Amino acid sequence: MEHYNPSDWYEPKPVLEKVTVRSNWGLTLFSVLLFALSFLYIFSDELDFVFYLVLVLFLHEFGHYLMMKQFKYEDLRMLFIPLMGAFVQGSKKQYSQKESFLVIAAGPFPGVVFGLTLLFLAQHYQQTWLLELSFLFLFLNVINLLPIDPLDGGQLFKLFVRDKRDLFLLIFALLSSLLMISVGYLIDSWILLAFGFLMSFKVRSFQRNYQLRQILDRKGLDYELNYEDLTDQDYHQLKAVILDENPKLRNLQELHGEAAQEVIASHVNSVLSVPIRRDASLVFRIVLIALWLRLISLPVFLMVGTFFDFTWYFETL
Repeated sequence: MEHYNPSDWYEPKPVLEKVTVRSNWGLTLFSVLLFALSFLYIFSDELDFVFYLVLVLFLHEFGHYLMMKQFKYEDLRMLFIPLMGAFVQGSKKQYSQKESFLVIAAGPFPGVVFGLTLLFLAQHYQQTWLLELSFLFLFLNVINLLPIDPLDGGQLFKLFVRDKRDLFLLIFALLSSLLMISVGYLIDSWILLAFGFLMSFKVRSFQRNYQLRQILDRKGLDYELNYEDLTDQDYHQLKAVILDENPKLRNLQELHGEAAQEVIASHVNSVLSVPIRRDASLVFRIVLIALWLRLISLPVFLMVGTFFDFTWYFETL
């Protein structure tokens, strides 16, 4: 007697073309140039500051890049955004919690160590340029360790969450957005304000996914997998829920039929949660938290306390 697989009863799911982004250092250098020129336009007399800023950001992002390279991330690239910052992008089919911790920490952790090393050298040799560079290393990397989305500290914080992850991400993104808008308003920083309002769109996206995944949980449908691993049956079951919750998408399907299938498939893909292997031991997480807190507090303690004497620097001004 011939047996049938239930998934054979469904039409094949649409194939989503994977966008392959190859590492392009020419594009990276071009983005660095645009970034530097944008800051020079505002700080035309601060060539040293702009150079230090580019150096600090590059070394920070290069730390992320090297660690992602070590863990065989695909589609790696590093780009600078004028007047904003820089980022490294890459992907894996399945993520490891331990690797993700190391990838995120590889930017700010060495950055703080570099800053402290330069601070000691600046104090010993009384070099103003070393002191200014060390301050920039410490300021940018310590700020980046604060548990605020989308900073590295926020990404580290999110990795610790396991239960009710979608609800946590929604609340965390909302609080981070409100905090950035508030701080931007208080210090009259349009950049922080822009970041805060841009993050509000991210909050809305988290809210939609949270509501949709609640429905999927109630229906017992698995969404913690990659699109490529979806069976045709899984795909059509997820698609049915998404169309029920999105009348505009259903109307699009009715009007355009097959032409709308790739758009619908992209919505199915967006609700999937990339699986992450929880392989970070309790000891590893405790050590990471201890280092994290130490690297945030130590620079502040050293500079606020009497450990360093900066009178020589102010005498040179």
